[in-house]
Parts: sequence; structure tokens; C-alpha cells
Amino acid sequence: MRTSYCGLVSETLLGQTVTLVGWAHRRRDHGGVIFIDLRDREGLVQVVCDPDRPDMFKVAEGVRNEFCLKIVGKVRERPAGTTNANITSGKVEVLCHEIEVLNPSVTPPFQLDEENLSETTRLTHRVLDLRRPQMQRNLMLRYRVAMEVRKFLDANGFIDIETPMLTKSTPEGARDYLVPSRVHDGMFFALPQSPQLFKQLLMVAGFDRYYQITKCFRDEDLRADRQPEFTQIDIETSFLTEEEIRTMFEGMIRSTFEHAIGVKLPAFPVMKYADAMRLYGSDKPDLRVKLQFTELTDAMKDVEFKVFSGPANSADGRVVALRVPGGGEMSRGEIDAYTEFVKIYGAKGLAWIKVNDTAKGREGLQSPIVKNLHDKAIAEILARTGAVNGDLIFFGADKAKVANDAIGALRIKIGHSEFGKARGLLQGQWEPLWVIDFPMFEHDDEAQRWNAVHHPFTSPKDGHEDWLETDPGKCIAKAYDVVLNGIELGGGSVRIHREEVQSKVFRALKIGAEEAQLKFGFLLDALKYGAPPHGGIAIGLDRFVMLMTGAESLRDVIAFPKTQRAQDLLTNAPSPVDERQLRELHIRLRNPMPAA
Repeated sequence: MRTSYCGLVSETLLGQTVTLVGWAHRRRDHGGVIFIDLRDREGLVQVVCDPDRPDMFKVAEGVRNEFCLKIVGKVRERPAGTTNANITSGKVEVLCHEIEVLNPSVTPPFQLDEENLSETTRLTHRVLDLRRPQMQRNLMLRYRVAMEVRKFLDANGFIDIETPMLTKSTPEGARDYLVPSRVHDGMFFALPQSPQLFKQLLMVAGFDRYYQITKCFRDEDLRADRQPEFTQIDIETSFLTEEEIRTMFEGMIRSTFEHAIGVKLPAFPVMKYADAMRLYGSDKPDLRVKLQFTELTDAMKDVEFKVFSGPANSADGRVVALRVPGGGEMSRGEIDAYTEFVKIYGAKGLAWIKVNDTAKGREGLQSPIVKNLHDKAIAEILARTGAVNGDLIFFGADKAKVANDAIGALRIKIGHSEFGKARGLLQGQWEPLWVIDFPMFEHDDEAQRWNAVHHPFTSPKDGHEDWLETDPGKCIAKAYDVVLNGIELGGGSVRIHREEVQSKVFRALKIGAEEAQLKFGFLLDALKYGAPPHGGIAIGLDRFVMLMTGAESLRDVIAFPKTQRAQDLLTNAPSPVDERQLRELHIRLRNPMPAA
């Protein structure tokens, strides 16, 4: 039906007759000559309709935005001064000979080049939203990224193997999406949160290099970089060390960036989890922001200021400083705004000191808290932070988690602010990072039990196995996350391949032998049959593409996403089902939907 895509018409086709199909992006009537910008997935081309072809011109007069058209015409140069260097077809236009309306369109609810559309409007009319050039580019890039990943993995001997979508409910950190069984009364499948257990079984089965680009499902609270169903680049391999696994998949990420968007990422530095938390208060620090924490906990133990000395003397407390070079320029209003901001993360307030003149000691400092600090504490603050005249020092003092979250978020907010950019606190476009040596467990004080930081199949560092039963808090995992610009791109670990070690981990998590056999018996049994050393990684394809496009939400790189309330506004899902379907599934609703 066509000879070329609209967006690919260029000077190479000068003088040729082409047949194009697409949508009327806009129509302009210029004193008897009609211009139609015809659009398809590759872009736009300008079509000129002259009145000297009256039958064709009459049809062109009736064309409106989003009409689906077929156009036959001759490619010619645009008149001098009318070229558009921003598009492939910008030096040419098509003189229309024939035009056919393949399908008219009602008036769209919005113009495709309209900005600041509400998310509700976009997702309700998602089909039209997907016609917009930016969305077309995003999804085309998503395709290219997936293809580059497949090419790399294929070249390195990986095999694409599908795993089940209807599987067993197992504890993996988030709530499962459950699917009731019609055949087995009262029984449920679960949609996979990840293919974790199955890819381990594939390693035991001898498929030593597996991958899959697959859907995963987690019923958890949503945000801009989280969806209830998401796409994962899932990879597992046998007989590679932790370092070899990281090297291989760093190569995959770098290759994909270079071939998909022409970006050569720098080498990925490696940082231990403990150092990331010490310096940035986050296990996914944005290294573009050139601000770091200064540890003050030990120096604040004997100050009169209880806001500092309380956390400093608490086993789970922390006191940190964040020096902002040139921050003395900030107004009290700006400081108050930051104070309100950190409260989002549980902080009760935000202490600060403006450094006006270090030579004057405490007299050269401006702050409501200086009077509560002795000279030695003040000297330690200035020495450790390296503060100079004109700087501003913010403080976080609370439980370590609250201090880390609040001051870590403040660090990012200041770095990305106009002030931060002007002061050079935000540098570089791409800053990748490996974070390694995560703790295996975190303690749930309320439940008085240990929980797995990653998942219960992560291997401890060599020599840490005995601590699994004596002191789980000392165990370090062979786990690693890959971070880009402060976003966790993916994570993985070397897995446990010996049944006795896996059983120790379950005991540390207070998962008894009977419960372990009930929930994970198929894995424990498989590990007994000479399971090889193995490990892998899972990378979020949606986040991968979101970073590449600079989008602010995963919803801009997924064709048909859910809202933050886990709804599909296009299809009105989830939706009620009739009583007959519920009976077939042996389900009765406790709170039936009211009659329509």
C-alpha cells in the first residue's frame, strides 16, 4: 500500500513518485494551497495540495486532524527558507497527486502536540496518547534496547527459556497476585514476582546460561518508578564468580547503551554497601551530586543539645552533617522549605549552621543551635566537614534510618536544584555504580526476627556460613546492585547451591523444616542432585528505558500501564465479574458490589 514511511522521505527520493499512508498531524490552508503534515511511526512529511487538481483538492479541504490517509505524490525540494533541519524530511515535500481518506476521525479529546496533559486524560485515551511522537520514540527505543540485550546474550551463549506464569505462592518480599483455581477448590496459583526459583532449577538442570525478558507481578504500593506488572531482563549463569558475573553484565549494559542511544558509559566503580550508607545514606547513591555525609555521631555524645546527644548515644542512632559549599547564600525561607521537606522522611526538624567567618570561632557562625554546642564539638564539625566561609552545614540526628533517608533525600534535592546546578554540585550525565557486600539480613524489631535483605536464596560470603545460626547480623551476602544516576537498575547475587546452607538460611529466618519443605521443597530437593555454583541478575527493562529517555515515570515507556492506584483507565480494569464466574471459582465476596 505504501512505498516509504513518511518520516523517511528525504532528498534521496527527489523526483520520485511515492505512496504514503499515515495520519493528518495538522492541516493548514494558506490562501488556496493546503498543507498536510502526514505522520507515521517514523515521523512527519509535508504534503502540498494545489487547487489545480480539483478532485484531489476537494478531498484535502475535508481533511481534519487524525484522519487516516493514503497519499500519492512527487517528492520535490522545499522552497528556499522553508526547510526544517530538525526532521529527516525537512528539505523536501510531497506534491500531492492523489489523496484517499482511509478512515475519518472524530475530533480528538486533545491535540497530539498539546503539553501538560493530565495523566488521567492520557491513560484514558491511551491509544491516542501513544500516537504522540514522544511516545512513539520511547516505545521504539524500548524495542531497540530489548534487541540489543538479546544480541549480547545470544553472542555470549545464553538461551531464552520461558518459565511459568501460574506458579506457587512463595514469600519474596511483596504481596502476590493470586489466581484462583477452578479445578482445585480453594486452591490458588500466584503470578510470579520473579522467575527466581525456576531459573535456579534451570541451572540445576544443566542449562548453564539462561535469560528471559519476562513479565513479573508485585502487589505493592506504587510510585513513578514502580508498576504492578513490569518487565524484567532475567539472567542466570553457572560456574561464574561474583566478579565475573558483574563484569559480564556491566558489558551488557554498556553495549546496550552504546548501540541503542550512542552513549559510551564510563567504567562502573564498585562501592561496598557500608560505604554507600556512610557517605550517602543510600544504597543507590546518585554520584552526579557531589555532596557527601560527614560522620559526627562520636563527636556529639557529650553535648548538651539533646537533639544531637540523644541519637549519638543510642545504639541505632546517627548524627551526620551535610556541607553545602556556598550555601550561606540561602535565605531563611529556603532553609525552612528544606526543613519541611525532610519531615516527609520522618525527621522532626533540620538543624543548620551558616559559616560566616571561621576565624572568629563560634562568633563567626550563624545558627540557633551553636549556643548548645561546646567549643570542641564546634571545632570537630568545622574540621571534619572542611567548611569554609560562605558554606552552610545541615545536620541529621535521629535513628540511623531516619537520618539516612532524610539527609540522603536532602542531598539529592539540593544537588538537583537550580542552586546546586549553578554551584556545580551536579556534574556529569551518566554515573553508573556497582554496590556490593550487602548484609544478608535486616532485623525486624517489632516481629523480633530476621528478614532477608534481597531474598532467602542469596549466598553468604565464604566463611560466613557459621554465623547464619550464631549471629545472622554479621553475615555479608554475595549480592550486588547496579545503580545508574541514583536509580537501581537491577540487582542480583550468587545463589546458595548447597542444600545444607539453604536450610541454615531458612532457620535464621525462622522458617522451620516443615514450612521450608512445604514452600520450597522442590528447590531443596533439586539442590541435593549436584547443583552447580550459580548466580545471576535481574534488570528492570522499564527503568532501563526510562533512564535512557529521561522520562519521569515508567508510564511513559510502557504501552499500557496502570495508574498509581493500580488501575487501567483504558479498559476500566480491575472490574467486577458476574456471580456465575465466582461460583465456578468457588469464591463468595464478603462485601458484594452494590447493584448498578
